[in-house]
Amino acid sequence: MSVNKVILVGRLGRDPETRFTSGGQAVANFSLATDESYKDRNGERQKRTEWHKIVVWGKQAEIAQQYLKKGSQIFVEGRIQSREWQDKEGQKRTSFEIVATNFRMLGGRGDAMAAGASAGGGAPAARSTDDFDHPAAPSEDFGPTSGPEISDEDIPF
Repeated sequence: MSVNKVILVGRLGRDPETRFTSGGQAVANFSLATDESYKDRNGERQKRTEWHKIVVWGKQAEIAQQYLKKGSQIFVEGRIQSREWQDKEGQKRTSFEIVATNFRMLGGRGDAMAAGASAGGGAPAARSTDDFDHPAAPSEDFGPTSGPEISDEDIPF
């Protein structure tokens, strides 16, 4: 048995970019920042930010494009996927991305408005993409993907 599951809570580094496949399916890409705080050997507080490439498919991609903006705080659930290519010098390169099966918008309407959501209502607080009819990803079924309820106290930043 094996498990490939990722859960992240962070903020968008840029607005989602949405494209459509030749078959008409939407795919959105965006970056997500997660922060870690720790004390170094001298006892001083240090902060490290990790950046994650996120890919969202289908109806979720359209929802991401409509509601998510740079700075939005979200909960993401998905799986890690590697991608290989050759660079300009012919060297084999590998990158990793998170293929989201579910995401949940966190924060209140004020947070969404501050992040740049449209004045026509903003993003709903803690609304899951499970609230919408969507496929998880092309040709894959990951089963139920509702995320745990998260309060402000659970968020590390």
